[in-house]
Amino acid sequence: MVSSGEVFRRLRRRSICAVGAGVWLILGCSRPTSTGADGSAPSGEVLSIANAAGVTMRVAEEHSNPTLWLSIPGEPSGQNAILILLPEHVTVRKHGGDEGEHLYLWRPGKTGSRPNWVRTANALHYETELAPSTHFLAQATLEEDGLLMHYEFVNRSDTNYDSVQAITDPRMVTPLLHDERLERTYVHHPQGFVLLASDMPERLTIPLAQWLPNRYRVSYSWPVEKTRAQKQPDRITFLNASERTDEPVLATVSTDHRWIMATFARNPGNLWTNPELTCQHADPEVAVPSRGTGILEEKILLFPGTLDDVLTKVHQQRATLK
Repeated sequence: MVSSGEVFRRLRRRSICAVGAGVWLILGCSRPTSTGADGSAPSGEVLSIANAAGVTMRVAEEHSNPTLWLSIPGEPSGQNAILILLPEHVTVRKHGGDEGEHLYLWRPGKTGSRPNWVRTANALHYETELAPSTHFLAQATLEEDGLLMHYEFVNRSDTNYDSVQAITDPRMVTPLLHDERLERTYVHHPQGFVLLASDMPERLTIPLAQWLPNRYRVSYSWPVEKTRAQKQPDRITFLNASERTDEPVLATVSTDHRWIMATFARNPGNLWTNPELTCQHADPEVAVPSRGTGILEEKILLFPGTLDDVLTKVHQQRATLK
C-alpha cells in the first residue's frame, strides 16, 4: 500500500517544470503574491495558472465543492469558458455487487467547507477523506495542450472494490464550444472522424423538448447497446450510437473552427455527453482492493488545432495515462 505522503511525493515528481513546459503561474489577477509554506493560497486569494497558449485554469470560488474554470484567450466568450467539476462524483462498486455507491457527490454553490487547494508547479491539487476509510487525492495539471486529471485512492477499509470511478465533468459553458444539437462533436471510426450523432439526423430539426434531456453514448471497449433509445426513470433518454468508436476520444470543434476540446482516457467503456451541458466523458475505472491503492487519469485537450491534431495527441499520450 502507498501512503498518502508517498502519493503526494509522486505527484510532485509528475508535475512539469513551469519554465520547461512554457507554463507560468498567476495568483490573483496576475499580481505576484506569496503562497503559504505548503503551496496553499493565502486567505482571500485565488489560485490561477496559465500556459503558453494563454489558456488559464483557476479555482471557481463561487462553489465550495472542488471546481475549476478554464478560460480561452482572444475569444469574446473565452472568459470562464469551461466549468470542470473535480470530480462530479466518486462512485464505487463492492466486490460481487451490482449496484454503485456514491462516496462523494458534487453540490453547486457555497455549501460546506472548501478543500485546501495546493499549487505545485503547474498543478493544483487537494486531498480529503471519503467514507468509509478512503483517502482521496485529486490533481489537475495544466499542460501546453490541455488538462491532465489525476486521481488517487487509498482504501484503508476491509472492503474490496471491483470498480472505483472519479467522474470528471467538463461543461462547455461558452457559446464558442457549446453544442446542444451535436453539430460539432465527433468520434473516430476506421474511416476517420464522424459526428457522434450522425446516425440520428432528425436531432437537428425535432423540437428541443423531444431531443432533450438525453445522454448520447458510443461504446469503446464495452459491447454496442442493442437498444438505440433507453428511457430512464428520471425521464432522461439514453441514446446509443449504432457503431463502436475505434479511438477512446470525444472531440468538439469550436464555432469558429479554431479551437478543439477533446477528452480521452486509456481504456474507457464508452464515451458520452449530455448535450444540454455539452460535457465530455471518457470515464476510466479501477479496482481497488482492501488496504490497497488505485490511480485514475484522464486528459482534456484544449488547444487551437484540428481533429487530425487530436488524433496525433491521443496516439502520443494515451499509453502514458493510468
